[in-house]
Amino acid sequence: MLTYRIAYLLSALGYSPWQLMAVTFTNRAAGEMRERLARMLGQEAARALTVGTFHATCARILRREASTAGLSADFIIYDADDQLSLMKQTLAELNLDEKRYTPQAMLNAVSRAKNDLILPESYPIHTAYDRTVQRVYARYQETLRANRGLDFDDLLLEVVRLFDRQPEVLEQYRQRYRYVLVDEFQDTNIAQYVILRQLTQDHRNLYVVADEDQAIYSWRGADYRNIQRLREDYPELRQVLLDVNYRSTQSILDAAQAVIALNRHRTPKALVTRKGPGTAPVIHAAYSESDEALFVATEILRLLARYRPNDLAVMYRTNAQSRILEETFIHAGIPYRLVGGTRFYGRREIKDVLAYLRLTLNPDDDVSFLRVVNVPPRGIGKQTVALLQSSAAQGGSLYRAGLNLLTQNNRAARSLEPFLRLLEQWRALAAQGALLALLDQILLDTGYEAYVRDGTEEGEARWENVLELRNVVAEANALPLEEFLTEVALVADVDQMETERSQAVTLLTLHSAKGLEFPVVFIVGAEEGYLPHSRSQEDEEQVAEERRLFYVGMTRAMDLLYITYAMGRRIYGEFEAREPSRFLEALQKKPPARERVGATEAVAKTGARRPESEAGPKAGRWSDAGWKAAGTQPSTQFRAGQQVRHPRFGVGQVLESRLERGQEVITVLFEGERSPRMLLVGVAPLEKA
Repeated sequence: MLTYRIAYLLSALGYSPWQLMAVTFTNRAAGEMRERLARMLGQEAARALTVGTFHATCARILRREASTAGLSADFIIYDADDQLSLMKQTLAELNLDEKRYTPQAMLNAVSRAKNDLILPESYPIHTAYDRTVQRVYARYQETLRANRGLDFDDLLLEVVRLFDRQPEVLEQYRQRYRYVLVDEFQDTNIAQYVILRQLTQDHRNLYVVADEDQAIYSWRGADYRNIQRLREDYPELRQVLLDVNYRSTQSILDAAQAVIALNRHRTPKALVTRKGPGTAPVIHAAYSESDEALFVATEILRLLARYRPNDLAVMYRTNAQSRILEETFIHAGIPYRLVGGTRFYGRREIKDVLAYLRLTLNPDDDVSFLRVVNVPPRGIGKQTVALLQSSAAQGGSLYRAGLNLLTQNNRAARSLEPFLRLLEQWRALAAQGALLALLDQILLDTGYEAYVRDGTEEGEARWENVLELRNVVAEANALPLEEFLTEVALVADVDQMETERSQAVTLLTLHSAKGLEFPVVFIVGAEEGYLPHSRSQEDEEQVAEERRLFYVGMTRAMDLLYITYAMGRRIYGEFEAREPSRFLEALQKKPPARERVGATEAVAKTGARRPESEAGPKAGRWSDAGWKAAGTQPSTQFRAGQQVRHPRFGVGQVLESRLERGQEVITVLFEGERSPRMLLVGVAPLEKA
């Protein structure tokens, strides 16, 4: 839309290329726009246009107006790593504990303030923590300026301040840029909106492409309410609805529209497609996360008769959800690639925890020793490590060198002793054969949770990954440590296979899916706690954003859409009953379980290994075909009319009890509830009342 609008302004309305500013959100989008315009208008016109991201455009303005803006002309721009280093320096100078005031959390607070155009002296103080943030913000800015540096947020903030303080400079840019065009306007923050308003307040020539239904980046500072601000500040605004969809079938569009229609503060749209009605979305109720992953794998194997692997995508809310999918795909022989993330067993936090377990099994493992000896930081510096390496070079491992060092009464010995004593305690615990207890003790003793949960979204995601590894350990709790590490190593080894996109199914988070499209899309984990996420369930605005995220995922599908959820899932190592996402209520009142026994058996024949079912036999791993071969269909524990008790839902009456693939599923109407619940007996903590 922006590309053709620019071409129209230049060719039909007579604007000169230098009079136009086009703003996008990624360098890639800016590059594609420039390439298209070069093909349409020629290289000379494309080069004369101002096309780029907000930050790149503001950087050029500040370079040009550095002296007027009070900046050094050779200012440097600090990237994310530079900013983190500078924040650590700031905290050290202010004698603040990094464990309490984590550098990333402080950076996030400063970034939010800058995006909202709040300077250090104006930072709102409601708590003691806010006062600390203000001190950190002020000192951080002082250090930036002393280093003649700007961070990314400064690029926006300083342009706003320049235009506010120097009206004549603003007027020059207003005269130059007679038309401003913006893509993905719903993702703008306050600072970006103010810059646009400053530039266009006189000539009013502002053109934006926006969709409130795709606003999913509030955690980055984006504010979809800028669309409403635009309507208020530009009452003459003309709105053009783009209601023809060229990607999805009508069935997929209708389902997505039914979901998003429940959000307030949006522009109603009745989307139509050129592709015809298509197949209705499939909603599948799985028994557990293992069964859910197996269902996805069986459907993919069936669909590969008609589609290429790169035509299929599996989407989820959190990175930790990829683990069971990855393992199931490996056992089923399905090639996959991860978008926007490291494969599960390659993630830093997973490698850290596994290194602790490997070191517990084999303290002479120098690679694992070096990885975790000071992670989390415990005062073991580079000099101590160098001393250990020098001693080990004479013969022996770093661990043995550390034990020898303990005989000396020096600083290095004192810093090492707590770690080596913990390692001995873990080895004694491992000898008792309880994997889960060992892992929990390691996490407790090392303070690893506080280390990774640094107050950021990324930190929360890292801890969720650790908890997912805990689920893996809980499933294998009866295995000896060496067997568990062997199994993980084998999976992780296959995990490293690089696959071309044309040969692989795509695994990605819903956030990463924006802007992409696939003929077939699976959205897994459509449950309360995932969609909406547990951190969003109590906030109406955040639930609305989670609904938009679900909508974005649904509308990535071109031909087929699958939505799955589990009735029970291992959470923090324990099985608990799960509820379907409230977002599914818009699609149908009671999503039914979908039986795919034949497809499941097809996977079993490929050699796919189904993880041990929490409701199945305790020994061995069984596919559905395994139940039939054994001829041991279990009997039901409950019958219709019986009274049952659930610790969360209270007392209820069983309406139906049935066996499905060797597992008992009951339908219960609990007192005080209007509709019955479907529960998996092997998962739900039920007892007869």
